[in-house]
Amino acid sequence: MSLSMNMRVTAIRYAADDINVYEIRRPDNATLPRAEPGAHIDVHMPSGLMRQYSLVTADGDERAYLIGIKRDRASRGGSRFMHEQLRVGQMLDIGGPRNNFPLCETAAHTVLIAGGIGITPIWCMAQRLMRLGRSFSLHYACRERREAAFLDTLTSLPQAALHFDAEHDGRVLDIASIVATAPDGSHFYCCGPQPMLAGYEAATASVDPERVHIEYFAPRAQAACEGGFVVKLHRTGQEFDVPSGKTILQVLREAGVSAPYSCEEGICGACQVDVIEGTPEHRDSVLSEREQVAGDTMLICCSGSKSQRLVIDF
Repeated sequence: MSLSMNMRVTAIRYAADDINVYEIRRPDNATLPRAEPGAHIDVHMPSGLMRQYSLVTADGDERAYLIGIKRDRASRGGSRFMHEQLRVGQMLDIGGPRNNFPLCETAAHTVLIAGGIGITPIWCMAQRLMRLGRSFSLHYACRERREAAFLDTLTSLPQAALHFDAEHDGRVLDIASIVATAPDGSHFYCCGPQPMLAGYEAATASVDPERVHIEYFAPRAQAACEGGFVVKLHRTGQEFDVPSGKTILQVLREAGVSAPYSCEEGICGACQVDVIEGTPEHRDSVLSEREQVAGDTMLICCSGSKSQRLVIDF
């Protein structure tokens, strides 16, 4: 589990229907660990739940983290707690920041695509690119105008194009056209709901994977719980049988091994380890296709093994 900082909620601001922005600081208002665009933090809630939320800015107050959170009507307690129970002045344990969605600041042109609450890391990137004077375009889609966060600011931004399905007879953002008309060599970034991400992956299928970047808020696949293999810890020599119905992380934790983890869904990267021997069965939403094919790293919270024996650098 990641190290955490005990921090205070110092402001809660309305951003759009069902979206609030939360400002969090250390009690002594000390400088916080630096975060780059695309980074997220872990928020540990009193109930024991932990959720990851992307930072809204990486270039503002170095003593505060800002996160945007949408209230999920099907919430299991995370966003519901943040919207209904959390108050200014309350303390929270915060882990991170970590970044699985880094921005390439040297790209000749950058295309940013966001849907709904997916604007949080995308807007963070746009602010950095503006500060650097880099060329970029931002495409933000929501079902209705009232659901768009940072609407006033984005409306006045020359690089931004806003799309609201309700104002286009229900038609969704044409991501294929955006990709097809982008300048040669552009880097593409997308964060949003699953249908948007599926459309984005289809639209960028022929683009160099090194220029295609995506962030998921939910796992793409179920965790590998088939079991039937042995995992060995390279540093200690310990070996553990991984049975059916268990993940590698669960087996290690039950054996008393202090393994790093956070989301347990393969979307945060906290449990990533190097692979010394064996072939992983990847089920995460963090590693690139190239990294998964190489097979020399894996996320143990959700990925398994194709080989009978797996040696990890732990």
